[in-house]
This record gives sequence, structure tokens and C-alpha cells, in this order.
Amino acid sequence: MPRAGYPFLTGPRPLWRTDVRPEFVHRHGPADIFPVRWRRSSENRFEVVARWPATHRFFAVAAGQDPLLVMETMRQTAMLLAHAEFSVPLGDRFVMRDLTWSCAREFATGASHGDILMDVRCTDVRRGRGALRGMRVAVRYRRGDTLLATSEGTVNCISTAAYHRVRGDRAAVATPVPPPGVPPVWVGRTVRDDVVLAAGPGPGRWLLRVDTRHPTLFGRPNDHAPGILLLEAARQAANAADPLHAFVPAAARVEFHRYAELDRPCVVEIAGAEPGDGPATVRVEGHQDGHPIFSAVLTRRGR
Repeated sequence: MPRAGYPFLTGPRPLWRTDVRPEFVHRHGPADIFPVRWRRSSENRFEVVARWPATHRFFAVAAGQDPLLVMETMRQTAMLLAHAEFSVPLGDRFVMRDLTWSCAREFATGASHGDILMDVRCTDVRRGRGALRGMRVAVRYRRGDTLLATSEGTVNCISTAAYHRVRGDRAAVATPVPPPGVPPVWVGRTVRDDVVLAAGPGPGRWLLRVDTRHPTLFGRPNDHAPGILLLEAARQAANAADPLHAFVPAAARVEFHRYAELDRPCVVEIAGAEPGDGPATVRVEGHQDGHPIFSAVLTRRGR
């Protein structure tokens, strides 16, 4: 008989699956893979357990945990479920169109150890010719009984053939030479190789610094700037806009408009800011060859 509340499932509650293969989450390094197990609880709802590192070579802030872990964990989880539960072939591409996240105060003040239980709901599931074409993913993150964060995002799935038709000769991976970055202290970083902004054309404007050798931002070959690089650029721009106050984004709303090519200058600029020691909101935009690439509204929680 179907289980109560889940008419499409029969028998006992599904067992946890632990085969989180690197190709499922599009990461190669074990230190960069955050989901560790999952199980289906209804047709389009899942429980996922993630493990956030106490320390990490890139996802690190001065105090507490890095909010970008929320976004990266959602991204990996969406791809994991797409491959393992929705039968998206390995090799297909994923495009994140928009995302939001919001961290509770406990995210920064709570313990940095312990598994994260994620309640994942997939809605607006779109299929074409029997294949997943996209969906919206909403996640709630808990450690024990404590809600740490929420996030949502829309992801589109593109077959390898369709991707190459869209990208054409741009599908070839470029290896640009990164320009010198701004001083790490300006952008809330301590390691020079983690700086993703270079001197730009004027105040409040920088050039995106692309280093395809970065082990986390480019964990695998890519023919365009990945979303995590653009998000980090937005965060670093927010820090550079108000260098006297560290900017750790407790909430964000981001839209991606088009691919950022690796071999063309991409300008990252502050489009609006409210500096200060309390809650502050910064809008960051990216443009390339006169076209919008992304826009992000980041909010820092007050002390």
C-alpha cells in the first residue's frame, strides 16, 4: 500500500543513499563536496544531509561560517537530485537563473560542526521529451532543531547537444591570464589568489579577475565564468565599497542574465549602497560588452 501522505511511494521509508559521486555535484575535490547522503520523502521532496567544514581553503570568513556555503550547497544539491533522482544524463549542463538566500542569526553564532539537515522541495518541475528541463528548488537548512538558513533558486537543464548549439565556438574552454588583483584586505580576503577583482575604469568599478587555476572557483573546466565566481565578485565589491566594515552577506537576491565570457573584460560595479555599521544593502551589477551579466542585492546583518 502507498504510504500515507506519499501516494506514489510504497513500503517502508526509503533508505538513505550515500553514493554522492563527484560527477553528480560537478566537483572533483572531496573537500569541496558538501552533500553526503539523501533520500526521497515524496514525489518532489527530499531530505539531504550536508556536512559543512569547520575550515575551508576558500569558504571562510573572519567569524562564523561563510554564507556562500548556503548557495554552493543548494547548487550541488540541485545537480545531485537532477542526476540521481530525475535521470538527467551526466554531461548535461545546468544554468542557475536566479537565487536567494537568507541566514538566521544562529548561522553566524552557532556551532560550526555537526551535520546540516536540508528539507528540499522541487517545484515547477518542467519536462520536455521525457527529460528534465528545469525546476525551482527551495531549501531549509537545520542543525538539530535550529533553523540556520533558507534558499531558493531556479535551475535549467541543457543537453550537451543543445549547449553546443547555443554556445558555438564559445564552448571551447579559454585560459585567460589573470590581471593583478586589488589588495586582499580591500575585499575581505587574506589570500591573494582568492581575490577576484582587479583595478577597474573608475571609482566603485572593477574588472572581474578570472583565474581558471583556482581549485574551488574552477573545480572543473568551464567555458564561462561560473556563478560562484560572480557571487564572490559581488561580495568582494560590497567589501571594497565600505572597507571600514567587513561585509558578510546574511541575505542576497541574485539574477543571472547571460554567460560571462572568460576572454572578454567584465566590469563589476556598485549600483547602490547604504554604508554603515548596522544592516546595509549593496547592489552590485556585472556588465560585459555593454550587456548585463548579473545583478545582486546583498544585505549585511547589523552587529
